[in-house]
Amino acid sequence: MQPTLVILAAGMASRYGSMKQTQSFGPSGETIMDYSIYDAIRAGFGKVVFIIREDFAEAFKEQFEPKLKGSIATDYVYQKLGDHLGKHELPAERTKPWGTAHAVLCCREAVKEPFAVINADDFYGTDAFRKAYDFLTSEVNDKTWCIVGYELKRTLSENGSVSRGVCEVDDQQNLVSISERTKIYRDESGSITYEDESGKHEVSEDSKVSMNFWGFAPNVFDITAQQFEEFLVQNASNPKSEFFIPIVADHFSKSGQGVIKVIPTQSQWFGVTYKEDAPSVQASLDKLVNSGEYPQNLWAS
Repeated sequence: MQPTLVILAAGMASRYGSMKQTQSFGPSGETIMDYSIYDAIRAGFGKVVFIIREDFAEAFKEQFEPKLKGSIATDYVYQKLGDHLGKHELPAERTKPWGTAHAVLCCREAVKEPFAVINADDFYGTDAFRKAYDFLTSEVNDKTWCIVGYELKRTLSENGSVSRGVCEVDDQQNLVSISERTKIYRDESGSITYEDESGKHEVSEDSKVSMNFWGFAPNVFDITAQQFEEFLVQNASNPKSEFFIPIVADHFSKSGQGVIKVIPTQSQWFGVTYKEDAPSVQASLDKLVNSGEYPQNLWAS
């Protein structure tokens, strides 16, 4: 069975200031998402599931359906605040989505096979999709999931600090923990630094970081549902609380249910954390097209 690609595209682009998921960056008007889907098709994925907001579903489908028809199966899932709450009522003051793990839970009925999860607005590179496909067709099971680990030095922005989940990895290349670092940048000396309440700290350029590229077996849905129930007991009254994928991953490994393999890639990440990143993203894609990595028009018939 071919694995599925799940794309998280329901979030608002708060720092970027526009709907960057559907902005054109490629030479023929391609979005960053187009390149991820193209790489997934080349790797062997059989279906793509978009998790989107229902209020822009029609416009979204109009943009993607014509070019993907005949290339890969598609499905759409809407992340709604009231879904999967069980016995809990939706707090009246809640307007913020519940987070990435809730988004994954929302696609439970659409995905019955091993699957990868990515962000809509990150460029991950061909190597990452090939390695994810290989894992999802040969290694994944109820006790073995994965995350693609990027070298920190390949994930920075020239236009400001970034937030990264820095991975601690054991000697068997299993994930031990993810430490969220919210202000990472290259300082004047050339070292990569992060800041927190206790000050500035240097971090290795080769540290593996999460760019939210995961590989799961379908049992993730039962585990996520259970964890969301526990999350709601503790956090339902906090209108800004979010239920992230690393919460589920951390529980999975630390409770002894299984391991999460860290699959290394040397792919260069890029994305649009800031508006000022857009020209460099466009230039990076142009360079890849000119080198022959991608065609001038991804979906030309």
